[in-house]
Amino acid sequence: MKILVTGAAGFIGFHLSKSLLAKGHRVIGIDNINDYYDVNLKYDRLKELGIDKNEAEKFLKSADSVTSAGQFSFVRINLEDRIELPSLFEKHAFDVVVNLAAQAGVRYSIENPETYIDSNVVGYLNILECCRHNNIKHLLYASSSSVYGENKKVPFSTADNVDHPISLYAATKKSNELMAHTYSHLYGIPTTGLRFFTVYGPWGRPDMAPMLFAEAISKNKSIKVFNNGNMSRDFTYIDDIVSGIEISLENPSVQSNKKPAYRILNIGNGSPESLGDFIKAIENSFGKEANKEYLPMQAGDVPQTWADVSEIQKLGYESSTGINEGVAQFIEWFKQYNKI
Repeated sequence: MKILVTGAAGFIGFHLSKSLLAKGHRVIGIDNINDYYDVNLKYDRLKELGIDKNEAEKFLKSADSVTSAGQFSFVRINLEDRIELPSLFEKHAFDVVVNLAAQAGVRYSIENPETYIDSNVVGYLNILECCRHNNIKHLLYASSSSVYGENKKVPFSTADNVDHPISLYAATKKSNELMAHTYSHLYGIPTTGLRFFTVYGPWGRPDMAPMLFAEAISKNKSIKVFNNGNMSRDFTYIDDIVSGIEISLENPSVQSNKKPAYRILNIGNGSPESLGDFIKAIENSFGKEANKEYLPMQAGDVPQTWADVSEIQKLGYESSTGINEGVAQFIEWFKQYNKI
C-alpha cells in the first residue's frame, strides 16, 4: 500500500514509518518539525529513515519537491497549508492516511491554546477534506487517553462518556473524534480513532516523564514526582503501540446497520502500573536511586489511566512488553544516544 504518515518525524510516526517500510509498504511522511522540543531529535529520527537533515529542513514548495530514500519519502509541510497539502494528495494518490501529526502536550496547551487549535483542529479538518476528495480507503488518526479526563470508572472504555475534558489538548482530541464521525457519516470515509495510553520507549519525546526522569537521573538531578507520587499510568511500550496501529490499519472499520464506518479504539497495555514502580524500573536500569521532589498535582493532569483493550483485542492485538523489559530497552537506547 501507499501510506501517508503525518508526524513522521515524531516519536510514534517515526516508529510506525520504520515498521511499515520493513513490511514492504510505500510510505510518504510529512512533518512541520516545529520547535516544541529539540528539533535535532526529530532530524535524527529522519536520518534513521534515510533522510538528510539539509533536505528535511526545506519546506514544501510544490507537490513534486519531496525527498526520497528507497520506499520512504519525506515532505516538510504544515497541516494547515490549504494549497500544498491538497496538491500533495492529488499528486501521490495515497491508499491510507495515518494522521499522527498534532501539537502534543497537556500542560503546554494551557499556556499556548492557539497552537492547538491551528494544528489539531484546523490542520485536522484539512486532512479530512483531503481524504474526502481523494478516495482515501481508510483514515486512522491519533486521539488520546486524555479524553477520559477525570473518569472514575476503570478500566477506561470507548463506551464511556468523554464529554468533560480537563485540558484544551484533550478537547481538541475529542473534537477530532466528532469531526471524524461526521465525515464518516456524510461521505462514507472509514475512520479509526486511536486513543493512545502513555507511550514510552526509544526515541521518545523529551517532554514526557520517562525521558525527563532518565535525563535527571543521568545527571544526578532530582526528578519531579507530581501528586506526591499517588499516580498510576497504563504505560505502553512503543512496539505495542505500532502493533496496534498496524492491526487497525489492516482491519478498517465498516458500515453496518446504517451506522457510519467509524470507530474508536484504545491502544494500551491494559494493565496500569504505579508511578513509583515505573521510577523503580528506571532506577534499576541506571543502577542508582533517584532524588525525588514530591509536588502537588499539576493542572490538567489526572491521577490514573487504564485502558480497556477488549475491542482491539478482537482484531488480534496483544500487549507483550512489561515495564521492566520496556524500560530496560528505553534506557539502553538513552545511554547510547546520549553517549553515556
